[in-house]
Amino acid sequence: MDQTKLVSMLNQIATFYRRRPPEQAASEIALHVEKFWEFRMRQAIYAHLDAGGEGLEDNARDALVLMRERDLGRVPFEPRDKALLRGPLEA
Repeated sequence: MDQTKLVSMLNQIATFYRRRPPEQAASEIALHVEKFWEFRMRQAIYAHLDAGGEGLEDNARDALVLMRERDLGRVPFEPRDKALLRGPLEA
């Protein structure tokens, strides 16, 4: 996956949530990505984050950190968020 394109896409999503409180924005961005991005897209954006995350807006970066914590089971999904997912996340 083209990481430049993924960064652009994620920043566009983050822009939509910019006026929300930071924690709420990160949660809603993460939920959007978890619902609509396939596994390989998430893995590519994680790799970009691990390489420094150049170009990511702050709330997009926060969302990725939250997603990774959820993927690793360190942070549970809120019941509302879990109900909004269309199906199980690919591991």
